[in-house]
Order: sequence, then structure tokens, then C-alpha cells
Amino acid sequence: MINQEVRSKIKRLKIYTRRLMQSSLAGDYSSAFKGSGLEFDQLREYQYGDDVRFIDWNSSAKMNKIMIKQFVEERDRTIILAIDVSASSFYSSQKELRQELIAQIAAALSFVASENKDKVGALFFSDGVEQWIAPARGNVHVGRILEAIFSLRPQSKKTNLAEALRFLVSLKKRNAVVFMISDWIGVADEYTKLLKVASCEYDFVGMRVLDHVEHRMPNVGIIEVIDPETGNVYALNTARANTVNTFLQLRMIEQRRVFEKYKIDLLDLVVGQPFIHQLITFFHQRIRRQI
Repeated sequence: MINQEVRSKIKRLKIYTRRLMQSSLAGDYSSAFKGSGLEFDQLREYQYGDDVRFIDWNSSAKMNKIMIKQFVEERDRTIILAIDVSASSFYSSQKELRQELIAQIAAALSFVASENKDKVGALFFSDGVEQWIAPARGNVHVGRILEAIFSLRPQSKKTNLAEALRFLVSLKKRNAVVFMISDWIGVADEYTKLLKVASCEYDFVGMRVLDHVEHRMPNVGIIEVIDPETGNVYALNTARANTVNTFLQLRMIEQRRVFEKYKIDLLDLVVGQPFIHQLITFFHQRIRRQI
């Protein structure tokens, strides 16, 4: 049974995302990922109002008139949300936890996908698969995913991105779009090869949820910090800001380098900041690349 607190959170998210459906987010989402849900049907002559992205320039040159590729929409597009539930997601320097932003992102994408009649599935992972909800359609199914977002208590605190990617690769879901929402803190060498395979299997999008201090750690002297995944306690001298900030920045640069190497989209979202505008901008950028 869903407790009252979870019900309240889901209700607030439904109201919030219903407003989003009245914005350009839903249409931008559909256009940004149109290519993964279309199947080629035939060539025909261009007509006013046709999408210029589908002009076949080779055929147009041969036939001396503008020809366009006509597609039929496949209704079996699948959206998979891979959601990091490891202990590092409960860190934040803000009032809002990283985990809360992850939940909002996942909820918004679930509702938008459902509105577009796409199947939605959810993988919750730590250093292993905590829960897998197979893709399906409908409000009841989306409600099940939302319940898991707020109610799931992971068995492990640790993170293993490679295990999550290995599971995704094993699914072999045709025409699937994968949104992997995480802080992406892990050993790149362990997951790089699997990330490459996943990007070939799916239309793969990495969503990196960051905290302000990962951009710049404030100088507050010596502080005691606890690794939420291991429980180890460390003394951190923030007076050595250059050293700390260099480490954090190099980690983010290395993460982005891996994504750029395999031509995978990576969207940064920051705890404590509204994320819808960034999502819309991201979808716009994907649309422009398809033109």
C-alpha cells in the first residue's frame, strides 16, 4: 500500500507535470526523439508543409525535383528510465536533495512519455539491479513507477554503473530511448566499454545531476566528511580550494570526455535549480541536429 506521504508527493508531481504538458515540453520531446519511432515507407514528391529534415537530397538530384522520405510512425517506442538510487544520491549542499531532483526528472519524463503513448520502463540501480519495472503504457503503470521512486529502499548503498549498463544492454529493447539519471560518479574504465555498447543499442541520453559544490567548493576550513556509500570518515581541508576544485573539475571533464568520445548526449542538471528549461533547450538542440 502507498502511504499518505508518498500519495501527497505523487499528487504534487501530477499537478506539476500536468502544467508541463501545456508547455512546449511534450511537443519538443516528441520531435527530439521522432527518429527512433519512425519506419521508412516510401519516397514521394515534396509538398508544402512537409518536414524539411526528411528531404532525400540524392533522390532529388537524380529526379530533378524535391523528393521526401515518407515514414509511418511505429507505436511501439519504449522509454527506459535508469535511475541511480545509491547513497550518493542523498547528498546535497542545498535544501533539496540530489535524490529529490532525480525523482522530479524521472517523473516528468514518465508523464511526458505516457502522454505520447510510449511505453515506459524503469530500472532502479545501486551496485546492482534494485528493481526493474518492465515497459508498459497507461496511468496506472506510471503510478507504479512513481510509487517506486518514492518508496524504494535500496539493499545496497554503493554504485556500479557498469552493472546497470550491463542489464540495459541485455534487454535488447527495439526503438528504445534510455535516460540514465545519475551523478555518474564511478570509475570510468569500468563502465566505458558498456556505455559504448549501450549507445549502439539505444538512443542513449546521460543525465548528470550535480551539486553546486562540485563546480566550486567554498573555503570553510577543515571539515569532517562522510562517504555515504562506505561510511568512511575523512578530514577535508577546504582551505586548499584549488586542489579540491581541480579534482572535482577534472572528474567532470573526464566524464564528459567519455560521452563525447562515443557521441552520446550528456545533460547537466544542478540541484536547487529549475530543470524544465534545460530539458526544453536540450530537446531543441536535438531537433536542430536532425535538420
